[in-house]
Amino acid sequence: MQAVRAAGEARARGATGMRLGAAEALEGDVAAAAVSMAAPAKYLLGVDVGSTVIRCHVYDRAASVKGVGAKQVEVLHPQPGWVELDPENLWTQFVDVVKEAVQAAGIKMNQISALGLATHRATFLTWNRETGKPFHNFISWQDRRAADLVKSWNRSFLMKAVHGFSSLLHFFTRIELFSVASTLTFTTQHISLRLAWVLQHIPEVEQAIKDDNCCFGTVDTWLLYKLTKGAVYATDYSNASSTAFFDPFKLQWSVVLGKLFSIPISIFPPVMDTSHVFGLVDAEIFGEPITVTALVADQQAAMFGECCFNPGDVKVTMGTGSFWDINTGSRVHVSRTGLYPLVGWKIGKELTYLAEGNASDTGNTIKWAQDLDLFTNAEETSSMAYSLVNSGGVCFVPSFSGLQIPVNDPCACSSFMGITSSTTKSHLVRAMLESIAFRNKQLYETITREVDVPTTYIRADGGVSKNSFVMQMTSDLIGKMIDKPVITDMSCLGAAFLAGLAIGFWSDKEELKKLRQIDVVFKPQKGPKEYELAMSNWTKAVQRSLHWYSQIA
Repeated sequence: MQAVRAAGEARARGATGMRLGAAEALEGDVAAAAVSMAAPAKYLLGVDVGSTVIRCHVYDRAASVKGVGAKQVEVLHPQPGWVELDPENLWTQFVDVVKEAVQAAGIKMNQISALGLATHRATFLTWNRETGKPFHNFISWQDRRAADLVKSWNRSFLMKAVHGFSSLLHFFTRIELFSVASTLTFTTQHISLRLAWVLQHIPEVEQAIKDDNCCFGTVDTWLLYKLTKGAVYATDYSNASSTAFFDPFKLQWSVVLGKLFSIPISIFPPVMDTSHVFGLVDAEIFGEPITVTALVADQQAAMFGECCFNPGDVKVTMGTGSFWDINTGSRVHVSRTGLYPLVGWKIGKELTYLAEGNASDTGNTIKWAQDLDLFTNAEETSSMAYSLVNSGGVCFVPSFSGLQIPVNDPCACSSFMGITSSTTKSHLVRAMLESIAFRNKQLYETITREVDVPTTYIRADGGVSKNSFVMQMTSDLIGKMIDKPVITDMSCLGAAFLAGLAIGFWSDKEELKKLRQIDVVFKPQKGPKEYELAMSNWTKAVQRSLHWYSQIA
């Protein structure tokens, strides 16, 4: 452990080359420990640090859940449009959830073979390289503080020049990277301009960068850093690619964006394989030096947990937001309407890409309605919606964090329209659930229109996938079957699958496919035409909600 610690401290202090060399040495040292520890142990930990909930599942070799721990993430809103997480509080909650799950399973920490960590993406932190103290709270992917900066950059002469020059280069070279650059548009979900905002408004960060004393990390990097007490500073390809500061073609942090925003690449962590021996948890934390063998972004983890291993496989996760992902194989998808190209996972020589579209406000729309006492618990909402023939002309626009593709308006507002004196709570609830299904239709149609890969099957997970009204209406609207697994917390399972493969807990992906259990398959029962009027009215409501905040600013 002293050798591991020394290597990690060298990484935390200095140059990228030293960090990478130490990481390779660490992998060799810890791999032997992982193998020796794996033999007597019988369980894996899959942890999902989501935007609203931290979950930990204890899995056996049959991928059965033996114990569960969960806590609500404490989200801070210090100013309108700002969304933050306290990094130390998140760390404390994480540790508590892991301990709770192991205790619930009735096992001891020394029975854990390894830990896989899935985290929500594009939420970031910067901290002092020497002291390990954060300069600010985590800035969430839902945060809109950089909206004006985004608008300014997207309208700038420089961006117009980049688009024009890149289009010209693509015409002559047919290199896809130039095609991406020719349509590059920033959003508030991209880390780049939120990080630029930090540099403009927090002098300590700017000074730390000048002094080469600043570490940048998404949630996975911070938790790994804390788990190893600063010995390991790293991320994986799935998380790196989700920042929009990573070049998916060259598989490295974007030098171009670094120069564009005057952000040195040295502040970013080394990027490792997704299924990989990252290091040992310091024994003081859980009483045992558990091996961390997977870091993975939450949506990519869900994709892996759903066993969407082949090109054309599609999954939709409906949690805090709705995330539609399609496996594009070994090819990076170049989008013109905003589908995001991601690294799904990298395992040795295997590199899988995804194309993704998302809507930010799904589960949090339901939670908001519950907080307003429109219903007592989320399980009621499906029956409330089914109790009506329609929404009574009421439309809801789910835009607490703006509207993403294909609308792409960070300044759109959430709104109810069409309310009359006869509107009831059930009408409001049905309108909200319909809005989720309508956004699903938009995202699915964008994927099928853009991606030149035939879809195979569609698999759903996440808390909102338990809502039969949303699932059935989505199936009707897209005219496709959608299957839902028995366990809907797929990010936990995907993280565990990846962690298990790294130490031989499971042999290969074929074995993983046999472990997946289907709960229900939703088949289209109504034609899309039956929803045309409702969809038309909802589309009008969306149009009237656009650019709202820019109008009143």
